[in-house]
Amino acid sequence: MTAPARSVRLLVVDDEVELMTALCESLRDEGYDAVGFSDPAAGLAALRDGEFDVLLSDLMMPGTDGIQLLRQGLQTDPDLVGIIMTGQGSIQTAVEAMKAGAFDYVLKPFRLQQVLPVLDRATEVRRLRRENSRLRRVVQTLTFESPRYHMVGASPALRKVLGLIEKVAPSDATVLVRGPSGTGKELVARAIHGNSPRREKPLVTVNCATLQESLLESELFGHERGSFTGADRVKPGLFEVAEGGTLFVDEVAEMSPGLQAKLLRVLEDGHYRRVGSTQERRADVRVVAATNKPLEDEQKAGRFREDLFFRLNVIAVTLPALRERAEDIPLLVTHFLTTRAVRGAPMNIEPEAMTVLTRYAWPGNVRELANVIERAQILAEGDTITVDDLPETVVRAASSASPVTPQDPDSLDAVECRHVVEVLRRAGGNKVRAAKALGVSRRTLYRMLERYGLAGAAPPDGAGAPPA
Repeated sequence: MTAPARSVRLLVVDDEVELMTALCESLRDEGYDAVGFSDPAAGLAALRDGEFDVLLSDLMMPGTDGIQLLRQGLQTDPDLVGIIMTGQGSIQTAVEAMKAGAFDYVLKPFRLQQVLPVLDRATEVRRLRRENSRLRRVVQTLTFESPRYHMVGASPALRKVLGLIEKVAPSDATVLVRGPSGTGKELVARAIHGNSPRREKPLVTVNCATLQESLLESELFGHERGSFTGADRVKPGLFEVAEGGTLFVDEVAEMSPGLQAKLLRVLEDGHYRRVGSTQERRADVRVVAATNKPLEDEQKAGRFREDLFFRLNVIAVTLPALRERAEDIPLLVTHFLTTRAVRGAPMNIEPEAMTVLTRYAWPGNVRELANVIERAQILAEGDTITVDDLPETVVRAASSASPVTPQDPDSLDAVECRHVVEVLRRAGGNKVRAAKALGVSRRTLYRMLERYGLAGAAPPDGAGAPPA
Protein backbone atom coordinates (compact mmCIF):
# COMPACT_ATOMS: atom_id res chain seq x y z
CA MET A 1 0.00 0.00 0.00
CA THR A 2 1.32 3.43 -0.93
CA ALA A 3 1.90 5.78 2.01
CA PRO A 4 0.03 9.11 2.17
CA ALA A 5 1.68 11.88 0.17
CA ARG A 6 4.12 14.11 2.05
CA SER A 7 4.64 17.76 1.18
CA VAL A 8 8.38 17.14 0.78
CA ARG A 9 10.33 17.44 -2.48
CA LEU A 10 13.35 15.18 -2.43
CA LEU A 11 16.26 15.21 -4.90
CA VAL A 12 18.30 11.99 -5.17
CA VAL A 13 21.66 12.15 -6.99
CA ASP A 14 23.75 8.99 -7.43
CA ASP A 15 25.82 7.88 -10.43
CA GLU A 16 24.72 4.27 -9.78
CA VAL A 17 21.62 4.41 -11.98
CA GLU A 18 19.96 1.25 -10.68
CA LEU A 19 20.40 2.27 -7.04
CA MET A 20 19.16 5.79 -7.71
CA THR A 21 16.09 4.53 -9.60
CA ALA A 22 15.21 1.91 -6.98
CA LEU A 23 15.65 4.42 -4.15
CA CYS A 24 13.42 7.00 -5.84
CA GLU A 25 10.69 4.41 -6.43
CA SER A 26 10.83 3.25 -2.82
CA LEU A 27 10.69 6.81 -1.52
CA ARG A 28 7.70 7.60 -3.74
CA ASP A 29 5.96 4.57 -2.22
CA GLU A 30 6.60 6.21 1.16
CA GLY A 31 4.85 9.38 0.00
CA TYR A 32 7.87 11.49 -0.93
CA ASP A 33 7.95 13.58 -4.10
CA ALA A 34 11.29 12.09 -5.16
CA VAL A 35 13.21 13.10 -8.29
CA GLY A 36 16.44 11.34 -9.26
CA PHE A 37 19.50 12.00 -11.44
CA SER A 38 22.62 9.96 -12.09
CA ASP A 39 24.52 12.99 -13.44
CA PRO A 40 25.60 15.50 -10.76
CA ALA A 41 25.48 18.35 -13.30
CA ALA A 42 21.85 17.53 -14.07
CA GLY A 43 21.11 17.37 -10.34
CA LEU A 44 22.66 20.81 -9.84
CA ALA A 45 20.61 22.21 -12.72
CA ALA A 46 17.48 20.77 -11.09
CA LEU A 47 18.39 22.47 -7.81
CA ARG A 48 18.74 25.78 -9.60
CA ASP A 49 15.53 25.41 -11.60
CA GLY A 50 13.17 24.11 -8.92
CA GLU A 51 12.71 24.16 -5.16
CA PHE A 52 13.69 21.03 -3.27
CA ASP A 53 13.46 20.45 0.46
CA VAL A 54 16.07 17.72 0.88
CA LEU A 55 19.09 16.64 -1.16
CA LEU A 56 20.15 12.98 -0.82
CA SER A 57 23.45 12.70 -2.67
CA ASP A 58 26.17 10.11 -3.11
CA LEU A 59 29.61 11.24 -1.95
CA MET A 60 31.89 9.84 -4.68
CA MET A 61 30.70 10.73 -8.18
CA PRO A 62 32.54 11.65 -11.37
CA GLY A 63 32.95 15.35 -12.06
CA THR A 64 31.25 16.78 -8.98
CA ASP A 65 31.24 14.92 -5.68
CA GLY A 66 28.40 15.06 -3.18
CA ILE A 67 30.06 17.69 -0.98
CA GLN A 68 30.63 20.03 -3.94
CA LEU A 69 27.05 19.46 -5.09
CA LEU A 70 25.74 20.30 -1.62
CA ARG A 71 27.84 23.46 -1.37
CA GLN A 72 26.56 24.70 -4.72
CA GLY A 73 23.00 23.74 -3.82
CA LEU A 74 23.23 25.74 -0.59
CA GLN A 75 24.28 28.79 -2.60
CA THR A 76 20.99 28.51 -4.47
CA ASP A 77 18.88 27.69 -1.41
CA PRO A 78 20.52 28.23 2.02
CA ASP A 79 17.66 26.33 3.68
CA LEU A 80 18.29 23.14 1.67
CA VAL A 81 18.89 20.11 3.91
CA GLY A 82 21.64 17.84 2.66
CA ILE A 83 22.23 14.15 3.41
CA ILE A 84 25.38 12.47 2.09
CA MET A 85 25.43 8.77 1.14
CA THR A 86 28.88 7.25 1.44
CA GLY A 87 30.55 3.88 1.41
CA GLN A 88 33.60 5.40 3.04
CA GLY A 89 32.43 5.72 6.61
CA SER A 90 35.36 7.50 8.19
CA ILE A 91 35.13 10.22 10.80
CA GLN A 92 37.07 12.51 8.49
CA THR A 93 34.46 12.02 5.77
CA ALA A 94 31.66 12.79 8.21
CA VAL A 95 33.41 15.91 9.49
CA GLU A 96 34.03 17.16 5.94
CA ALA A 97 30.40 16.57 5.01
CA MET A 98 29.09 18.39 8.07
CA LYS A 99 31.49 21.28 7.60
CA ALA A 100 30.16 21.61 4.07
CA GLY A 101 26.67 22.00 5.50
CA ALA A 102 25.35 18.43 5.49
CA PHE A 103 22.67 17.67 8.04
CA ASP A 104 23.56 13.98 8.25
CA TYR A 105 25.16 11.08 6.38
CA VAL A 106 24.21 7.44 5.78
CA LEU A 107 26.56 4.54 5.14
CA LYS A 108 26.18 2.32 2.10
CA PRO A 109 24.82 -0.26 1.75
CA PHE A 110 21.66 0.60 3.67
CA ARG A 111 18.05 -0.52 3.94
CA LEU A 112 15.21 1.89 3.27
CA GLN A 113 14.07 1.64 6.91
CA GLN A 114 17.46 3.05 7.96
CA VAL A 115 17.03 6.13 5.77
CA LEU A 116 13.42 7.01 6.60
CA PRO A 117 14.09 8.25 10.19
CA VAL A 118 16.91 10.42 8.84
CA LEU A 119 14.57 11.88 6.23
CA ASP A 120 11.93 12.56 8.89
CA ARG A 121 14.46 14.56 10.92
CA ALA A 122 15.68 16.33 7.78
CA THR A 123 12.11 17.31 6.92
CA GLU A 124 11.66 18.87 10.36
CA VAL A 125 14.99 20.71 9.99
CA ARG A 126 13.83 22.05 6.62
CA ARG A 127 10.64 23.35 8.22
CA LEU A 128 12.60 25.04 11.00
CA ARG A 129 15.10 26.56 8.56
CA ARG A 130 12.32 28.07 6.48
CA GLU A 131 10.67 29.46 9.59
CA ASN A 132 14.01 30.89 10.70
CA SER A 133 14.48 32.47 7.28
CA ARG A 134 11.08 34.09 7.58
CA LEU A 135 12.00 35.47 10.98
CA ARG A 136 15.36 36.71 9.63
CA ARG A 137 13.49 38.64 6.97
CA VAL A 138 11.34 40.11 9.72
CA VAL A 139 14.46 41.12 11.64
CA GLN A 140 15.92 42.78 8.54
CA THR A 141 12.86 45.01 8.32
CA LEU A 142 13.55 46.41 11.79
CA THR A 143 15.59 49.59 12.08
CA PHE A 144 17.84 50.54 14.97
CA GLU A 145 19.13 53.95 15.95
CA SER A 146 22.79 52.90 15.61
CA PRO A 147 24.93 49.75 15.27
CA ARG A 148 25.82 50.04 18.96
CA TYR A 149 22.18 49.63 19.99
CA HIS A 150 21.43 46.78 17.61
CA MET A 151 19.81 43.64 18.99
CA VAL A 152 22.23 40.86 18.09
CA GLY A 153 21.56 37.14 17.84
CA ALA A 154 20.20 34.35 15.66
CA SER A 155 18.80 32.03 18.34
CA PRO A 156 15.14 31.00 18.15
CA ALA A 157 14.51 32.76 21.48
CA LEU A 158 15.78 36.12 20.22
CA ARG A 159 14.14 35.77 16.81
CA LYS A 160 10.84 35.23 18.63
CA VAL A 161 11.38 38.51 20.52
CA LEU A 162 12.25 40.37 17.32
CA GLY A 163 9.22 38.94 15.54
CA LEU A 164 7.01 40.19 18.37
CA ILE A 165 8.62 43.64 18.19
CA GLU A 166 7.92 43.74 14.46
CA LYS A 167 4.24 43.00 15.09
CA VAL A 168 3.65 45.33 18.04
CA ALA A 169 5.79 48.34 17.05
CA PRO A 170 3.32 49.88 14.55
CA SER A 171 0.53 49.92 17.16
CA ASP A 172 0.04 52.16 20.20
CA ALA A 173 -0.38 49.22 22.57
CA THR A 174 1.26 49.38 25.99
CA VAL A 175 4.14 46.91 26.22
CA LEU A 176 5.60 45.22 29.29
CA VAL A 177 9.20 44.03 28.80
CA ARG A 178 10.20 41.29 31.21
CA GLY A 179 13.50 39.57 31.84
CA PRO A 180 16.52 39.40 34.13
CA SER A 181 18.79 42.40 34.60
CA GLY A 182 21.26 42.93 31.80
CA THR A 183 19.26 41.21 29.06
CA GLY A 184 18.57 44.38 27.05
CA LYS A 185 15.11 45.57 28.09
CA GLU A 186 15.92 49.17 27.14
CA LEU A 187 17.06 47.97 23.70
CA VAL A 188 13.59 46.45 23.23
CA ALA A 189 12.01 49.80 24.12
CA ARG A 190 14.32 51.58 21.67
CA ALA A 191 13.48 49.05 18.94
CA ILE A 192 9.73 49.39 19.54
CA HIS A 193 9.94 53.19 19.41
CA GLY A 194 12.31 53.23 16.44
CA ASN A 195 9.97 51.07 14.35
CA SER A 196 6.76 52.85 15.31
CA PRO A 197 4.92 55.82 13.75
CA ARG A 198 6.19 57.80 16.77
CA ARG A 199 9.84 57.41 15.79
CA GLU A 200 10.25 61.12 14.91
CA LYS A 201 9.09 62.11 18.41
CA PRO A 202 11.08 61.72 21.66
CA LEU A 203 11.90 58.48 23.43
CA VAL A 204 12.18 59.39 27.13
CA THR A 205 13.48 57.03 29.83
CA VAL A 206 12.92 57.01 33.59
CA ASN A 207 14.21 54.46 36.11
CA CYS A 208 11.82 54.11 39.05
CA ALA A 209 14.48 52.49 41.24
CA THR A 210 16.74 55.56 41.26
CA LEU A 211 14.29 58.16 42.62
CA GLN A 212 12.35 58.63 45.85
CA GLU A 213 8.54 58.62 45.57
CA SER A 214 8.10 62.42 45.70
CA LEU A 215 10.89 63.04 43.20
CA LEU A 216 9.60 60.32 40.88
CA GLU A 217 6.11 61.82 40.87
CA SER A 218 7.55 65.24 40.01
CA GLU A 219 9.78 63.64 37.35
CA LEU A 220 6.85 61.87 35.69
CA PHE A 221 4.10 64.47 35.94
CA GLY A 222 5.96 67.75 36.56
CA HIS A 223 5.21 70.32 39.27
CA GLU A 224 4.01 73.88 39.74
CA ARG A 225 6.09 76.61 41.30
CA GLY A 226 5.84 76.55 45.11
CA SER A 227 4.23 73.11 45.21
CA PHE A 228 6.93 71.93 47.65
CA THR A 229 10.14 73.22 49.20
CA GLY A 230 12.65 73.94 46.49
CA ALA A 231 10.06 74.12 43.70
CA ASP A 232 11.11 77.62 42.60
CA ARG A 233 9.88 77.23 39.04
CA VAL A 234 7.39 75.31 36.91
CA LYS A 235 8.78 72.03 35.70
CA PRO A 236 7.22 69.94 32.87
CA GLY A 237 7.12 66.22 33.60
CA LEU A 238 8.41 63.45 31.37
CA PHE A 239 4.90 62.77 30.05
CA GLU A 240 5.00 66.31 28.61
CA VAL A 241 8.57 65.93 27.36
CA ALA A 242 7.63 62.67 25.61
CA GLU A 243 4.48 64.15 24.00
CA GLY A 244 3.75 62.31 20.78
CA GLY A 245 6.52 59.82 21.48
CA THR A 246 7.31 56.98 23.87
CA LEU A 247 7.96 56.90 27.62
CA PHE A 248 10.06 53.97 28.84
CA VAL A 249 9.32 53.30 32.51
CA ASP A 250 12.11 51.02 33.76
CA GLU A 251 11.90 49.02 37.01
CA VAL A 252 8.16 49.73 37.21
CA ALA A 253 7.80 47.28 40.13
CA GLU A 254 9.69 49.77 42.34
CA MET A 255 6.89 52.33 42.01
CA SER A 256 4.87 53.05 45.17
CA PRO A 257 1.15 52.10 45.29
CA GLY A 258 0.14 55.78 45.14
CA LEU A 259 2.15 56.41 42.00
CA GLN A 260 0.90 53.15 40.51
CA ALA A 261 -2.65 54.54 40.77
CA LYS A 262 -1.65 57.75 38.99
CA LEU A 263 0.18 55.84 36.24
CA LEU A 264 -2.91 53.64 35.79
CA ARG A 265 -5.07 56.74 35.25
CA VAL A 266 -2.77 58.00 32.51
CA LEU A 267 -2.85 54.61 30.82
CA GLU A 268 -6.65 54.41 31.10
CA ASP A 269 -7.68 57.86 29.83
CA GLY A 270 -4.50 59.87 29.24
CA HIS A 271 -5.21 62.38 32.05
CA TYR A 272 -2.84 63.53 34.80
CA ARG A 273 -2.02 66.58 36.93
CA ARG A 274 1.24 68.25 37.76
CA VAL A 275 2.20 68.17 41.44
CA GLY A 276 0.53 71.17 43.10
CA SER A 277 -1.90 71.80 40.21
CA THR A 278 -5.65 71.36 39.81
CA GLN A 279 -5.52 71.60 36.04
CA GLU A 280 -6.11 68.39 34.11
CA ARG A 281 -3.62 67.66 31.36
CA ARG A 282 -3.77 65.05 28.66
CA ALA A 283 -0.84 63.01 27.42
CA ASP A 284 -0.42 61.52 23.97
CA VAL A 285 2.34 59.12 24.94
CA ARG A 286 2.95 55.44 24.40
CA VAL A 287 4.20 53.65 27.52
CA VAL A 288 6.70 50.80 27.47
CA ALA A 289 7.38 49.45 30.96
CA ALA A 290 10.03 47.01 32.13
CA THR A 291 10.73 44.88 35.17
CA ASN A 292 13.04 42.09 36.28
CA LYS A 293 10.62 41.01 39.02
CA PRO A 294 7.77 38.47 38.69
CA LEU A 295 4.83 40.89 38.86
CA GLU A 296 2.41 38.06 39.59
CA ASP A 297 4.24 37.45 42.88
CA GLU A 298 4.44 41.18 43.61
CA GLN A 299 0.71 41.44 42.98
CA LYS A 300 -0.10 38.54 45.36
CA ALA A 301 2.11 40.13 48.02
CA GLY A 302 0.14 43.37 47.73
CA ARG A 303 3.05 45.39 46.40
CA PHE A 304 1.72 45.83 42.87
CA ARG A 305 -1.79 46.73 41.78
CA GLU A 306 -3.67 44.02 39.96
CA ASP A 307 -5.43 46.50 37.66
CA LEU A 308 -2.14 48.16 36.71
CA PHE A 309 -0.58 44.78 36.00
CA PHE A 310 -3.37 43.88 33.60
CA ARG A 311 -3.16 47.30 31.95
CA LEU A 312 0.60 47.08 31.45
CA ASN A 313 0.54 43.47 30.35
CA VAL A 314 -1.39 44.11 27.12
CA ILE A 315 1.64 42.87 25.19
CA ALA A 316 4.40 41.08 27.11
CA VAL A 317 7.87 40.73 25.61
CA THR A 318 9.97 38.30 27.64
CA LEU A 319 13.73 38.41 27.18
CA PRO A 320 15.63 35.16 27.85
CA ALA A 321 18.71 35.03 30.04
CA LEU A 322 21.95 34.83 28.05
CA ARG A 323 22.56 31.26 29.25
CA GLU A 324 19.30 30.31 27.51
CA ARG A 325 20.61 31.52 24.15
CA ALA A 326 24.30 30.61 24.41
CA GLU A 327 24.47 30.14 20.62
CA ASP A 328 24.26 33.94 20.34
CA ILE A 329 27.43 34.53 22.38
CA PRO A 330 29.89 34.40 19.42
CA LEU A 331 27.73 36.91 17.52
CA LEU A 332 27.54 39.18 20.56
CA VAL A 333 31.31 38.98 21.09
CA THR A 334 31.94 39.98 17.46
CA HIS A 335 29.41 42.80 17.87
CA PHE A 336 31.10 44.17 20.99
CA LEU A 337 34.57 43.88 19.45
CA THR A 338 33.32 46.01 16.56
CA THR A 339 31.08 48.57 18.28
CA ARG A 340 33.08 48.89 21.51
CA ALA A 341 36.61 48.61 20.17
CA VAL A 342 39.13 50.21 22.54
CA ARG A 343 42.08 50.27 20.13
CA GLY A 344 40.55 51.50 16.90
CA ALA A 345 40.49 48.36 14.75
CA PRO A 346 38.45 45.40 16.08
CA MET A 347 40.45 42.70 17.83
CA ASN A 348 40.29 38.95 17.30
CA ILE A 349 39.54 36.27 19.88
CA GLU A 350 41.15 32.83 20.05
CA PRO A 351 38.88 29.76 19.86
CA GLU A 352 39.80 28.64 23.40
CA ALA A 353 38.67 31.97 24.82
CA MET A 354 35.43 31.79 22.85
CA THR A 355 34.81 28.29 24.24
CA VAL A 356 35.18 29.65 27.78
CA LEU A 357 32.72 32.45 27.04
CA THR A 358 30.12 30.08 25.61
CA ARG A 359 30.36 27.74 28.61
CA TYR A 360 30.05 30.43 31.28
CA ALA A 361 26.58 30.90 32.81
CA TRP A 362 26.54 34.76 32.63
CA PRO A 363 24.52 35.73 35.72
CA GLY A 364 24.88 39.37 34.59
CA ASN A 365 23.68 38.45 31.09
CA VAL A 366 24.58 40.57 28.04
CA ARG A 367 25.67 43.53 30.16
CA GLU A 368 28.24 41.35 31.93
CA LEU A 369 29.48 39.94 28.60
CA ALA A 370 29.97 43.45 27.21
CA ASN A 371 32.00 44.45 30.27
CA VAL A 372 34.15 41.30 30.08
CA ILE A 373 34.92 41.95 26.40
CA GLU A 374 35.85 45.57 27.14
CA ARG A 375 38.17 44.43 29.96
CA ALA A 376 39.75 41.74 27.77
CA GLN A 377 40.54 44.25 25.01
CA ILE A 378 42.33 46.49 27.51
CA LEU A 379 44.39 43.65 29.00
CA ALA A 380 45.27 41.86 25.74
CA GLU A 381 48.95 42.21 24.80
CA GLY A 382 48.47 41.76 21.06
CA ASP A 383 45.52 42.00 18.71
CA THR A 384 44.00 38.71 19.87
CA ILE A 385 42.10 38.07 23.10
CA THR A 386 43.25 34.89 24.86
CA VAL A 387 41.98 32.94 27.85
CA ASP A 388 44.54 34.76 30.01
CA ASP A 389 42.77 38.06 29.24
CA LEU A 390 39.46 36.84 30.69
CA PRO A 391 38.54 37.19 34.38
CA GLU A 392 39.74 34.24 36.43
CA THR A 393 36.25 33.84 37.90
CA VAL A 394 34.83 33.37 34.40
CA VAL A 395 37.51 30.88 33.36
CA ARG A 396 37.19 28.89 36.59
CA ALA A 397 33.40 28.75 36.43
CA ALA A 398 33.44 27.73 32.76
CA SER A 399 35.99 24.98 33.46
CA SER A 400 33.85 23.55 36.26
CA ALA A 401 30.68 23.61 34.16
CA SER A 402 29.15 20.28 33.21
CA PRO A 403 30.98 18.76 30.24
CA VAL A 404 29.31 18.66 26.87
CA THR A 405 27.65 15.29 26.27
CA PRO A 406 26.32 15.19 22.71
CA GLN A 407 22.86 13.59 22.66
CA ASP A 408 22.73 13.06 18.90
CA PRO A 409 25.41 10.52 17.89
CA ASP A 410 25.63 12.12 14.46
CA SER A 411 25.93 15.73 15.64
CA LEU A 412 29.13 17.65 14.92
CA ASP A 413 30.01 17.63 18.65
CA ALA A 414 29.66 13.85 18.75
CA VAL A 415 31.74 13.43 15.58
CA GLU A 416 34.48 15.65 17.00
CA CYS A 417 34.41 13.79 20.30
CA ARG A 418 34.78 10.41 18.56
CA HIS A 419 37.55 11.80 16.39
CA VAL A 420 39.50 13.07 19.40
CA VAL A 421 39.13 9.70 21.14
CA GLU A 422 40.29 7.86 18.00
CA VAL A 423 43.35 10.09 17.55
CA LEU A 424 44.25 9.62 21.22
CA ARG A 425 43.93 5.86 20.80
CA ARG A 426 46.28 5.89 17.80
CA ALA A 427 48.70 8.04 19.77
CA GLY A 428 48.69 5.51 22.60
CA GLY A 429 47.25 8.10 24.99
CA ASN A 430 50.13 10.51 24.39
CA LYS A 431 48.47 13.94 24.40
CA VAL A 432 51.47 15.67 22.84
CA ARG A 433 51.38 13.41 19.77
CA ALA A 434 47.58 13.54 19.67
CA ALA A 435 47.56 17.35 19.72
CA LYS A 436 50.11 17.41 16.89
CA ALA A 437 48.04 14.97 14.84
CA LEU A 438 44.90 17.07 15.42
CA GLY A 439 46.73 20.25 14.43
CA VAL A 440 46.00 22.00 17.74
CA SER A 441 48.04 23.05 20.74
CA ARG A 442 48.29 20.75 23.74
CA ARG A 443 46.42 23.37 25.75
CA THR A 444 43.57 23.29 23.20
CA LEU A 445 43.46 19.48 23.38
CA TYR A 446 43.19 19.59 27.18
CA ARG A 447 40.27 22.00 26.88
CA MET A 448 38.58 19.73 24.32
CA LEU A 449 38.98 16.81 26.71
CA GLU A 450 37.51 18.89 29.53
CA ARG A 451 34.62 19.93 27.29
CA TYR A 452 33.67 16.33 26.56
CA GLY A 453 34.28 15.07 30.11
CA LEU A 454 37.35 13.07 29.06
CA ALA A 455 40.00 14.93 31.05
CA GLY A 456 40.15 12.37 33.85
CA ALA A 457 39.47 9.32 31.71
CA ALA A 458 42.03 6.54 31.41
CA PRO A 459 44.07 6.51 28.18
CA PRO A 460 42.28 4.54 25.41
CA ASP A 461 42.95 0.81 25.22
CA GLY A 462 44.79 0.90 28.54
CA ALA A 463 47.74 2.88 27.19
CA GLY A 464 50.17 4.29 29.69
CA ALA A 465 49.83 7.78 31.06
CA PRO A 466 51.24 10.46 28.75
CA PRO A 467 54.38 12.28 29.77
CA ALA A 468 53.96 15.51 31.72
